[in-house]
Amino acid sequence: MSSGKDDEMKKTYKIDVDCANCANKMELAAQKTDGVKSVVVNFMTLKMKVEFEEGADPAAVMAEVLRNCKKVESDCEIFI
Repeated sequence: MSSGKDDEMKKTYKIDVDCANCANKMELAAQKTDGVKSVVVNFMTLKMKVEFEEGADPAAVMAEVLRNCKKVESDCEIFI
């Protein structure tokens, strides 16, 4: 019963981060953000894959994810 809705709740973002440890900090900060169901940061590909909670607004959630990531890694970037 796939309606395509699952695909809407998963998005991949390009990121800019200097080291694997920093990428790990970004992943942990993103996981603690309301509206995020799961997140995986891949330092090698500089990608962040985010699965959103049902009913979440991805744009609003990602703005909060970026704020949270900047708290732990000030020079990181997420291209939203």
